[in-house]
Amino acid sequence: MADAMTELDGMQMTLAEYDQVVRKCRALFAKKATDYGTAWRILRPQSLTDQIFIKANRIRTLQETGSAQVDYSLMAIIQCRLKPGAPLELELEEALELYDGAVQEVRDLMVRKNHDYGEAWRDMRVSSLDDLILMKVLRVKQIEDNAGQTLVSEGVEANYMDMANYAIFALILMGDGGENIR
Repeated sequence: MADAMTELDGMQMTLAEYDQVVRKCRALFAKKATDYGTAWRILRPQSLTDQIFIKANRIRTLQETGSAQVDYSLMAIIQCRLKPGAPLELELEEALELYDGAVQEVRDLMVRKNHDYGEAWRDMRVSSLDDLILMKVLRVKQIEDNAGQTLVSEGVEANYMDMANYAIFALILMGDGGENIR
């Protein structure tokens, strides 16, 4: 019984920390959307994959982090879902609505996986999470190079969702609650 309570307490702590980081990432996303509009809409999902790769490599070499991986992953999910011909410039409210929808799906995925894996990510190193992000980026690039065709693998969006969760976990593990998000 005590183990069940500890597991429940651990998940509640994860959700609180997760939501804190996401709030800070969203605030930065909104500020950048106010400054730049949705210029990122010109980027194809493949270009966003490359941006995630660049950011993950930066972490690997500098061992510092930021929200860019979270935001780029969410932007890539949004790009995959918008129909060809959708306007390049989105109203801020529409962009935030799409962002929030993607965040909710990514968070729901985290809850499901955390149920299966427990809080295993808490015992990981930030460098391992970074390596997993890089591995996911390389997987996505391969799927993109194969024109989206896979035999048994998850699709591109699932990999973007995992990248976002790994980046959020890294921010939590760094212990700053997302304070250094840039």
